[in-house]
Amino acid sequence: MTALSQSHAHFAFDRLTARERYKLLIGTVIPRPIAFVTTADREGRVNAAPFSFFNVLTHDPAIVAIGVENHADMRFKDTARNIRETEAFTVNIADSALADAMEVCAIRFGPDVDELAEAGLTPVPGTHVRAPRILEAPAALECRRHITLELGKAREVILGEVLGAFIRSDLVDPENLHVDQHRIDAIGRLGGHSYTRTQEQFEIRTPSPDEWVRMKAEGLTPSGRPNGRYTG
Repeated sequence: MTALSQSHAHFAFDRLTARERYKLLIGTVIPRPIAFVTTADREGRVNAAPFSFFNVLTHDPAIVAIGVENHADMRFKDTARNIRETEAFTVNIADSALADAMEVCAIRFGPDVDELAEAGLTPVPGTHVRAPRILEAPAALECRRHITLELGKAREVILGEVLGAFIRSDLVDPENLHVDQHRIDAIGRLGGHSYTRTQEQFEIRTPSPDEWVRMKAEGLTPSGRPNGRYTG
């Protein structure tokens, strides 16, 4: 490989405050997928809020994880409390058309405010869980709480098993299960107040060991572009 000339700033996390660690993490772990989570409390009151500490962890069983921040006084936010009480939540995938409405649901309303009504969004009763999904979302995953991890004071890490998925019919082929990743137009979270879209995509197929030997000998990258970094 060729020599690299860039220098890197080093940050020892045990010397940083929680806020400083947070800034570095949200600025480097990008883009982060967004879980636009809907829940219902014991009385059926619906809550909706977005979380970018989110991802899928495994497919068998199908498990997703969301990190739900606690209040400063360690009280649970509505999402975490509702999931503890009902064992259920729904992850709605947010596209660019939902961005503004999602931000309305991020406002720190009291528990008596219906965020979906404030944002002009349409709840649809859940099929596998009592938590509703959002009609305007291109996709939704209905989840049952699998386990809650208390890793520290900052937030709850909630793992949920996906019981069912709803995907807008024009975005998925029901025969081969291919999802049109351009048309789903999911948005991701960056640092600060920034978001990104997923419209600019590229594809690289992982080569087999034999293909890689040939590609290195020809001075090619896995994407097929010439690159002097890899040599036979």
